[in-house]
Amino acid sequence: MIKDFIRYGIMFVVLVLIQVLVLNNIQFSGYVNPFLYVLFILLLPFQTPTYLLLFLGFLLGLTVDVFSNTPGVHSSATVFMAFLRPQVINLISGRDSDKGVYPRVSQLGLAWFIKYTIMLVLCHHIFLFFIEAFSFGGAFFTLLRSLLSSFFSVVLIIISQYIIFKN
Repeated sequence: MIKDFIRYGIMFVVLVLIQVLVLNNIQFSGYVNPFLYVLFILLLPFQTPTYLLLFLGFLLGLTVDVFSNTPGVHSSATVFMAFLRPQVINLISGRDSDKGVYPRVSQLGLAWFIKYTIMLVLCHHIFLFFIEAFSFGGAFFTLLRSLLSSFFSVVLIIISQYIIFKN
């Protein structure tokens, strides 16, 4: 248990640092801004209680908000994602399927992980970009930004599963 706590603590810090120091400075013509920090919420164990999931989502988003100078935008989006996570897991896995301990490619397979990641990252990004725009004027531009950023975020998350999170 202590080993998992330390591992997730290190993952939290590393993902936030990668996000605020590297990925926040990457923007391709204003349309694509990948968000890798959501990987923390995606990789939490299945048995994580809902209250802890929501709290960690808020803490993660608040940390990114503080470094990005975006008051509450990332916090609200990560809490929304953490709120949807149990429903998405139940939707994809079904009741009678045997789930592993952790949502990883190595335990549940690539197809399951891609569906899981796409659904949650897309919900996070759409929520994030519409809250950031705070308007439905230019909804097509905001939706396009959400889709393109989601695509690149999912690609980075899948790559990380094969490079860093092999076990």
